[in-house]
Amino acid sequence: MTPEDLTAAQLLLQFLWSHWISGIILIPLLGTFAVALVPRDRHGLLKGIALCSGLLVLAMVAALWAHFDPDQAQFQFVENAVWIPGIGAAYHIGLDGMSLLLVALTALLCPVALLGTWTAVTERLKGFTASLLMLEAGMIGVFVARDLFLFYVFWEAMLIPMYLLIGIWGGPRRIYAAVKFILFTLVGSFLMLVAILALYFLHGKLTGSYTFDLAALEQISIPLGAQTWLFLAFTLAFAIKVPLWPLHTWLPDAHVEAPTIGSVILAGVLLKMGTYGLLRFSLPLFPVAATIAMPWMAVLAIIGILYGGLMAWVQNDIKSLVAYSSIAHLGFVVLGIFTFHAGALSGSILQMVNHGLSTGALFLLVGFIYQRRHTRDIGDFGGLAKVMPVYAAFLLIVALSSAGLPGLNGFVGELLILLGVYQVNPWLAVFAVPGIVIAALYLLRMLRGVLFGPLDKEENRVLTDLDLRETLSLVPILIFIVLIGVYPKPFLRPLEPVATRIEARMRAVRAQPVRFVQDTTGDVDSDDAVSREDKADGDTAGEAGMAPAASDALDEGGVR
Repeated sequence: MTPEDLTAAQLLLQFLWSHWISGIILIPLLGTFAVALVPRDRHGLLKGIALCSGLLVLAMVAALWAHFDPDQAQFQFVENAVWIPGIGAAYHIGLDGMSLLLVALTALLCPVALLGTWTAVTERLKGFTASLLMLEAGMIGVFVARDLFLFYVFWEAMLIPMYLLIGIWGGPRRIYAAVKFILFTLVGSFLMLVAILALYFLHGKLTGSYTFDLAALEQISIPLGAQTWLFLAFTLAFAIKVPLWPLHTWLPDAHVEAPTIGSVILAGVLLKMGTYGLLRFSLPLFPVAATIAMPWMAVLAIIGILYGGLMAWVQNDIKSLVAYSSIAHLGFVVLGIFTFHAGALSGSILQMVNHGLSTGALFLLVGFIYQRRHTRDIGDFGGLAKVMPVYAAFLLIVALSSAGLPGLNGFVGELLILLGVYQVNPWLAVFAVPGIVIAALYLLRMLRGVLFGPLDKEENRVLTDLDLRETLSLVPILIFIVLIGVYPKPFLRPLEPVATRIEARMRAVRAQPVRFVQDTTGDVDSDDAVSREDKADGDTAGEAGMAPAASDALDEGGVR
């Protein structure tokens, strides 16, 4: 190879790496374009394009992980280009450890879910595969966006394909479930859009520069009153997506009526966007308001843990049981987030991944048995371990991982969360622990009713065990369930800088008290935003990338 060829190859490789994340987003979009060109009756080709696109994304994410520095606190693989200069919007994307894990989870579950449900959808396959690919691109975009305008575009873009998946390929009550899903989500999205615009204009008034850049928005000192309302708007949008009690009522309907692949992606990835948003936006942008809201959010999380577990315990429909269990599991995640403790924060992010793996696998397994029996009622089964031993083994391991059995992934995340919560407030941990016991009860009840007992129904005697395709779709998930449970270090290491950064920012709120000044009209004067006697402290906090706090507000809010 000549020096000129070597230089050209190096330049090409450098260009590819500098736009690697964009390539990951672009692949599903190109797959959607390819699907649009294929005749609608070529079912095998349509599925093949979707599967190959998903596998290519997975391979690119694996390469991204291999070149990611887990000890670096800064964002990596950053791309930043002017997008809409007139309003200060930029195409700004990048990865930290939290984004990396959630992008990897998305890249794994999309092709795995498609492979597992290969024969489940036979109608309107062209629109089905196009919706899946657009959904994957939107989800990845949400996790890598560093510009609020760009984030909102991806956030809205991924709602439409999920709405279509539920509304077109769902169950008998699919229209009701799809409309309920979209209405709840749009209410939250509208509030978040208003808050984004308010933050945008507030930054412009305080600094003279109008931007949607997240790093720049984190630097401004927002008055407590405005910060409280903005925090509520953002957090309400994310709480709906989690979903946090009492904003959860759309979830059981959406899960029960969605096709199997829709349930896998909804539980595995979409719900994580709510908890991701809390960590990426609500806490860093509005740390004072988040600190004041800390006890209230913890109480709501514990209510969700107990309520979700008790509701799951009384369900006879297996899919509904798994849906309610998500409310309980993600309650633990929210509880860990609002401790502001680095260990609990790491556990919460890891538990997002754990929940995606375990619950995604559970929905796949429910889908497999539904295709064979066309029922999900626990009472219609019994003794399946005798005729479906492979299925029984998978269901047993996945259910125990969801219950938090030591040696499997769920145990690690829940342990870190509870240890962190106990150090912050032992009583919160005491009230949260029964949720683990309840989880064991409803999962063991489900296992007993489905796998064990007498094989006394003739329809169950002729059931076939999992075939090769179904087994292959579960094996990658099972590998990570065991790997994270036995050796979690490679997954926790990238999260340590993220958790430490968030913890330091929230501690700085209490350590660097600054009072904010507003005039009688409620408008903020940029020259008087920080009182003179505390300006030095505010400047120090700004240089450290930490928003200052209002000590008086913290005292009034009862936060120590």
